[in-house]
Amino acid sequence: MAQQMGGQPLIVLSEDSQRTSGRDAQSMNITAGKAVAEAVRTTLGPKGMDKMLVDSTGEVVVTNDGVTILKEMDIEHPAANMIVEVAQTQEDEVGDGTTSAVVISGELLKKAENLIEQDVHATTIANGYRQAAEKAKEVLNDAAIDVDADDREYLEKIAATAMTGKGAESAKDTLAELVVDAVLAVQDEDGIDAENIKIEKIVGGSIENSELVDGVLLDKTRAHDNMPFFVEDANVAVLDDALEVRETEIDAEVNVTDPDQLQQFLDQEEKQLKEMVDKLVDAGADAVFVGDGIDDMAQHYLAKEGILAVRRVKDSDAKRIARATGARVVSSVDDIEADDLGFAGNISQQDVGGSEQILIEDVEDAKSVTLLLRGGTEHVVDEVERAIDDSLGVVRTTIEDGTVLPGGGAPEVELALALRDFADSVGGREQLAVEAFADALEVIPRTLAENAGLDSIDSLVELRSKHDGGDYAAGLDAYTGDVIDMEEEGVVEPLRVKSQAIESATEAAVMLLRIDDVIAAGDLSGGQIDPDDGGDAGGPPAGGMGGGMGGMGGMGGMGGAM
Repeated sequence: MAQQMGGQPLIVLSEDSQRTSGRDAQSMNITAGKAVAEAVRTTLGPKGMDKMLVDSTGEVVVTNDGVTILKEMDIEHPAANMIVEVAQTQEDEVGDGTTSAVVISGELLKKAENLIEQDVHATTIANGYRQAAEKAKEVLNDAAIDVDADDREYLEKIAATAMTGKGAESAKDTLAELVVDAVLAVQDEDGIDAENIKIEKIVGGSIENSELVDGVLLDKTRAHDNMPFFVEDANVAVLDDALEVRETEIDAEVNVTDPDQLQQFLDQEEKQLKEMVDKLVDAGADAVFVGDGIDDMAQHYLAKEGILAVRRVKDSDAKRIARATGARVVSSVDDIEADDLGFAGNISQQDVGGSEQILIEDVEDAKSVTLLLRGGTEHVVDEVERAIDDSLGVVRTTIEDGTVLPGGGAPEVELALALRDFADSVGGREQLAVEAFADALEVIPRTLAENAGLDSIDSLVELRSKHDGGDYAAGLDAYTGDVIDMEEEGVVEPLRVKSQAIESATEAAVMLLRIDDVIAAGDLSGGQIDPDDGGDAGGPPAGGMGGGMGGMGGMGGMGGAM
């Protein structure tokens, strides 16, 4: 890029830099966004298909989960990555609805492309989309159904809806019960922290054999073979410390001139370790979980006292054990008191799925639980885990918010009708964008119909007709092709899943539409030039963006993954 100045060309961008401007830039970004949406669109709904993703080392992931597909795919194009962020936000906020969010985002871009071709300015479209999104949230809030957080039956329906269409669907009733039990168990006055629900995957058995353990399962074994396999009515100590001889703070060198002196050193070490174990015995501990190592001599003394000890317990597991048993995590064994101990009905080392593990169960008012998921193969168990993750997210969200919406494309059709009415009150060209937004939302029921092998036009016409007649819960039954009352059928999802999907999809689409210049920059360090760099900020184009500038070349990485 050069500009004429006083007869001399002024070099602004280095020769290596690539630049795409105006309509070309918009078109390229829209195409990239649409390609990402198309990649996951076929997975939407109860009859959605799965994707097999194979990496360069031959590792295989088979999944129906939108965010997993997009994370595993090797996407290079910068605009496409912005759509991937929509799925990530959705996953972090609510745990479900990732595919819907991406599909809506792609459709918003597609409708915007048509308007740009009709000479509607991108900023006008962006303003119209924002107005439509605000109105959509209002309509959704008005249509929301209040749910009692204690209504187990309703929570199970919500959990089952989130699993529909995924690998866990065959046992969704059993799993839905486990999910609701798990969420209600870890709920406290601070809310629900999903970190307190540990998911353990076991290859072998069928999905129906999955179970919920009121307590903690540790992928560990006893520190010493002479320790008991089983401890009943155990007082539990949790130490964020090592049961080892303490090192000196500074490097010290000691010259020993006599074998007796060496023996004194060894005796002193042994005495220190014995004192540590005595502290635990005096406090009344029957089982000890240690965050660091346990010296061989300390293991011997612990075994003699009949104490079951486990070493190198992760911080996250230590917190779970503390929550489950009521123990306090103590940072030094010197400070341990009887009050710091928790209680478990039994602690045992068992063979779980072919490997020895420590099971802490029979705890009073368990505030930390473990879901044991089983399945025939590793791929099956992994996909069940992803379904359970989504399900835990929606149940947690429902309890926190207390509001749900019918599924099966019902909210989108209702929104489309409301937004078309709203468009009449919007002045100027923004009206076209609001109408485009309404059309874009109907991609969800249309895709549900297509993925179920139904006629999408017939399904959409029937849905519109029902909603026109005031049946706001009318949705598409993908199994029969009928339009039925989704609320009665128990196909419901949290309000936040829909509102978050529309919000993040709109923001991503608007951001991409407002870009009219794409430059493969040498260095994106916030525009500051390093003083040691001699002021040369040109540099070669960034690898990630460079790949994306040759038309749609940047989606090449994506093509390879699909």
